Amino acid sequence: MRGTVLDYDPRNGEGLISGDDNNRYTFKGTSVRSDFSSLKRGAKVDFDQSNGEALSIFVMPDPPMGGINIDINTSGEKSKVVAGLLAFFLGGFGIHKFYLGYNKAGIVMLLVTMFGFIFFGIPGAVIWLIAFIEGIIYISKSDQDFYETYVAHQKEWF
Repeated sequence: MRGTVLDYDPRNGEGLISGDDNNRYTFKGTSVRSDFSSLKRGAKVDFDQSNGEALSIFVMPDPPMGGINIDINTSGEKSKVVAGLLAFFLGGFGIHKFYLGYNKAGIVMLLVTMFGFIFFGIPGAVIWLIAFIEGIIYISKSDQDFYETYVAHQKEWF
């Protein structure tokens, strides 16, 4: 059966899955047969069930994003292509940081660019260079590496 993880608490090793049959199933962490790092709220899973409990749980991989697909992403995932293009064209304003959810880093980049003129524009130029390099890094990573580095582990800089 397939379903979606509603909740998982690693402290007590228990969680809840909403099955595609509209029933809810409890589970224990010992029933998870795949990588725990991908077991999070909203993860799609495949599992067996017995007496209202999910057993032999496998986290299903996300479908590959492949190609250049710049449409609105309704699943909430961040696209490396969108992040890279934002970094190339609007990077000095930190727009790519805001897109990835790094508001503090975005504000830093925005303020340095806006007030860098005080030091003859050099800080702003450095921020634009950093953004350009980040854009190259985003686009050159594989989809999985991008997701793990910048979405799952939330690495803000480089």
